[in-house]
Amino acid sequence: MIAPSRLRLDGDALVANWKLLDRMSGAAACGAAVKADGYGLGARGVTERLAAAGCRDFFVATWAEGLALADLGVAISVLHGVRAEDPLGAPNLRPVLNTAEQVARWRPTGLPCDVMVDTGMNRLGVSAEEIGAGLLDGLRIETLLSHLACADEESPLNARQLAGFAALKGRTSAKRMSLANSAGIALGADYAFDLTRPGIALYGGVQGPGHAGIRQVVTPESQVLQRRRVRAGDTVGYNATFTAPMDMDVAILNIGYADGYLRCFSGKGLARTGDAVLPVLGRVSMDLVAIGVDAAPGLGEGDWVALDYDLPATSKLSGLSQYELLTGLGARFDRIWY
Repeated sequence: MIAPSRLRLDGDALVANWKLLDRMSGAAACGAAVKADGYGLGARGVTERLAAAGCRDFFVATWAEGLALADLGVAISVLHGVRAEDPLGAPNLRPVLNTAEQVARWRPTGLPCDVMVDTGMNRLGVSAEEIGAGLLDGLRIETLLSHLACADEESPLNARQLAGFAALKGRTSAKRMSLANSAGIALGADYAFDLTRPGIALYGGVQGPGHAGIRQVVTPESQVLQRRRVRAGDTVGYNATFTAPMDMDVAILNIGYADGYLRCFSGKGLARTGDAVLPVLGRVSMDLVAIGVDAAPGLGEGDWVALDYDLPATSKLSGLSQYELLTGLGARFDRIWY
């Protein structure tokens, strides 16, 4: 069954973004964060396309996310580590160990792992002091990771985290070191170490001038449910926040905040068909959106329109982060790669 709303996903743009970030990573390998179901695009489709393009390292948040991709045969690191409830030892999966308890849980397996060290974000990771005290001795560590807190800003914390992480070189059995996320890649070669792990930039997110050339990957599209004539002075939608200034044609779209097209787009969002720009009118409802369609006289029931969703511009318009705009896209969309 075909859903009345869909995400148009540009596979060429996704691969082009990864290749750009790979070049920016210099001699370091470039991985890909595919957590949160590939930032809302569909982790399997993202992983398949990036693996075919040459990506060899993938990152998910939870063991369940990793197991869902394990059959693809790619190397998957699980950023939240391994809980008591998670199966120990799964094909192609490595935990990123974050605590002494996780280290103790994993050590008896003798299997390879990754390790997160906290260098100033105070979110996840073992400490440099714990490393110095021998916590990681004897582990088969593939990659030692840390995470930048302010890579998308000019912050002195970036340099402090870089120095703290660099000081750990050679102090563990890790074959590789990894610090840079999407924004970190743009901070320069010193941040790349052996492996970078971009996320948001793969999917069209732009966090600064260093991301020039990143292309939009996802465009929401929705079907018209009804076209109707609204008379001057009549109102549209909940709480009557839009009053028609003249007789006008309005189309009702099969999309709403339950899909992730949120109320912050009320009276602000735009849709398009061909060269026509169609404004969102009134409040976004749970399942419906009204748009003005005088500029599209041929648009009717069953036709599709695209909703503006360039991430930097849409973030500025809506007040939402680029991450929220992607990961909030709901399950009711068909996800279609082109």
